[in-house]
Parts: sequence; C-alpha cells; structure tokens
Amino acid sequence: MKKITVIYWSGTGNTQKMAETVAEGAAAAGSVVNVIAVDKASKEDVLKADAVALGCPAMGDEILEETEMEPFVKALEGEDLSSIPLVLFGSYDWGDGQWMRDWMARMNTRGAKLVADGLIVQNMPEEAQLSKCRELGVKLSEC
Repeated sequence: MKKITVIYWSGTGNTQKMAETVAEGAAAAGSVVNVIAVDKASKEDVLKADAVALGCPAMGDEILEETEMEPFVKALEGEDLSSIPLVLFGSYDWGDGQWMRDWMARMNTRGAKLVADGLIVQNMPEEAQLSKCRELGVKLSEC
C-alpha cells in the first residue's frame, strides 16, 4: 500500500480544505495518507513517503508563506526528490497564479518529480475544484 504525505500551510482554511480533499482522493485510491500542517512536518515526512503533496496559498506579492512553508521548502531543496512523486496545490485571492508557476519552476530546477501542474483555486474551493483535488490525490496514488 502506497504511503502518501500531504503537507500544507493554511491561513484561512482554503488550502487546508484542499489538502484534506487531496488526501481523500488518495485514500479512495487505496493509499495510506498522512495529512500534516507544515509546522508539525519534518523533512523525514517527505523523504519516507512514497509520494507527497505540498500545499500553500499565495501570500503578499504572490509568494509562499514566509515563516513556515518557505523555510520548509528551502530545507527540501538540498534533498534528492527525484524519486518521490510530488504535486503542489494552493489557493489565492488575487493575481494570476504566478506563485504556483514560480514554485513549480523552483522544484523542477531542484530535480523534483512533479507529476502534475500545480493546482490553484481562487478563495474557498467549491465542488468543481474539490473534484480536481480528489483527482490530484488519485493521480498521486497511481504514480
């Protein structure tokens, strides 16, 4: 059985809802899923997983949250992520998703094995977006 770790940061609950729904999709596909807020997560949670989902909303001028998620992602940059299927997701209020494009490029240049484009949702996800979150979890389970 595949072990999937979903790590997220959420300020308003939107990205947390996405994380829980990605996990729901992965569990429905037969994976064992561990959902962890980034302040409780460690690099080992990523390195010991069969697949990983990372979630963070856009903050400020379309950047990752700076006090918890940014340091966590920075710590991962020194690790070999090439064998761990990875997806990124998050919510935003304004802008056009630049933070996600930047995050994907950053992970790609570090050798991460991204298995899908980053999933972004404006504000609170509705059922159509939650369905995409579930599909992302299933996709991660199938990698």
